[in-house]
Amino acid sequence: MTKRGTPFVIAEAGVNHNGDIGRAREMIAVAKKAGADSVKFQAFTAEGLVAAGTATAGYQAANTGISDQVELLRSLALSRRDFEMLARHCDDLGIEFLCTAFDVESVEALVAMGMRRVKVASGEMTNMPALRRFAALGLPVLLSTGMATLDEVMRSVAVLRDAGACDITLLHCTSLYPAPDTAINLNAMTTMRERLGLPVGYSDHSAGDHVSVAAVALGAAVIEKHFTLDHSLPGPDHKASLEPEELALFIGKLHATAISLGDGVKRPAPGEAEIAKVVRRSWHATRDLPAGTIIGERDVALKRPADGLSPDESPLGRTVSVFVAADSSIRSNHLVMS
Repeated sequence: MTKRGTPFVIAEAGVNHNGDIGRAREMIAVAKKAGADSVKFQAFTAEGLVAAGTATAGYQAANTGISDQVELLRSLALSRRDFEMLARHCDDLGIEFLCTAFDVESVEALVAMGMRRVKVASGEMTNMPALRRFAALGLPVLLSTGMATLDEVMRSVAVLRDAGACDITLLHCTSLYPAPDTAINLNAMTTMRERLGLPVGYSDHSAGDHVSVAAVALGAAVIEKHFTLDHSLPGPDHKASLEPEELALFIGKLHATAISLGDGVKRPAPGEAEIAKVVRRSWHATRDLPAGTIIGERDVALKRPADGLSPDESPLGRTVSVFVAADSSIRSNHLVMS
């Protein structure tokens, strides 16, 4: 959670810049305006990430028409110089720069650019050499857990800890684009927190915003969500991403949800005490009660407002010390002291 008690929100630009540095800079400005805490990109070289001849995933082929993964990734990659420019732009605008390092060899350079935490993609969760290298940096680690079993998550966490990582947040994730509600299993986020004793969050690939709102209600400390400048742009992830106005509304809902959780102490909210006086009941006279009247059952009734004796302070059998008009509340100073 951030200092203001709301989740740390990562606006995932990913590769939705389509390899265009100008569009990437514009996305930083959009993320800042929307209220995100961080904007995240992806660093890779096509040849370093996938073997020649590797097919694209089904959703990638459907959204781009490209069947070769190397060809697709080449069109989406940014250079190290590009990332230096983006990191400076983030600093200028006052939003945290973050980048998932698929190109593991570049992670130190990204840290030198100002990256303050390491995000491990779901696909890299079982890449133990990479995890050791990430942990050795001594930075907070965000570990996405899409496609993983609990045992796999526990092994990855053990590797990170053994290599020196001491600040780990687990992001529940479903690696489908978009992820249908039936596949999300959001309660697994709670399971990971309870079993590993670590903060948890949610990397959201679902359509809409309702799952992230629910995740915040379940205690997510981090929320990550893809966004785009335009759903209609070509590319693998645009259709499962939020547009700028949607991103701003999304972050607003997350903040409102976090604030609404409160501190868990059951007590009246500010202003409720005044409402209680109006909608709760107290004892009222059903007829004029002259001084000296001994109150019987037909003489009183429980009515609003609650400005007289409370329902658990029965006036029955007590003597009226002053005249009480019909429908007036009966107060303790209206009665003879017993």
